[in-house]
Amino acid sequence: MILFAILVGTLFAGVGSVWVAAALSFGVLARYTQHMLSLAAGALLATAFMHLLPEAFESGIGPDHLFMTLLIGLVFFFLLDKAELWHHGHEHGVLPSAEPAHDHAGSHDHDHSHAHSHTGGGWAVLAGDSVHCFGDGVLIAAAFMADMRLGAIAALAVLAHEVPHHMGDLMVLRSSTTDRKAALIKVSLAGSVTALGGVLGFWLVERLAELLPYFLVVASSSFMYVALADLIPQLQKRLGARQTAAQIAWLLIGIGLVTLVSSLAHQH
Repeated sequence: MILFAILVGTLFAGVGSVWVAAALSFGVLARYTQHMLSLAAGALLATAFMHLLPEAFESGIGPDHLFMTLLIGLVFFFLLDKAELWHHGHEHGVLPSAEPAHDHAGSHDHDHSHAHSHTGGGWAVLAGDSVHCFGDGVLIAAAFMADMRLGAIAALAVLAHEVPHHMGDLMVLRSSTTDRKAALIKVSLAGSVTALGGVLGFWLVERLAELLPYFLVVASSSFMYVALADLIPQLQKRLGARQTAAQIAWLLIGIGLVTLVSSLAHQH
């Protein structure tokens, strides 16, 4: 009975939050694509700095170990991004050149940024999302094993605080593909890893609880990398004062949403 409740709760939280985020991103807010990129950057950074890292450091594990994990995670996602760029180059018969000729410098910059916008960030955010969702599953399983009502509240809290974050994920994937359905399926699959974390957490909750801070740090490293290396560079354009103010406002809205929802989830 507890295992069934964990499965229902983790799928409700992990996949349900993705579908709520999609309803908002592709429905009500679909017209504001550029603004959603700003919101995505803010949501991913806030998830990393205001939610995941504080929880990891509350575990009592030495900061040097957690910062080393963060550094390794950032390097790993950089290499993952680089591998995707090379794979993209091989598929299209073009490899990125380290020394472009002067008369083609402008076109090379355009091609490189075009290639990065179509490959960078997607795999990194999905990998980090999967790790994050696995950790959420372990937390929900632990809550259900303590008390069924506590488990239900935990599942609802996870769903609530994942919605703004998954809106960010969907916008990252939408910036690399025009296929909404593919983006939704990919993020939903990552969200379903919550159920895997819940099932394993049911059997190995004590052992996995010791590793949970490391899961949180690895997930935060992916969100930091995607926001800083992929999203924010897309926002660094010469804009008018009104457009710049709008970018900053939506960035702050993304930060505020995640911070608010995370604080409410912690209170309950």
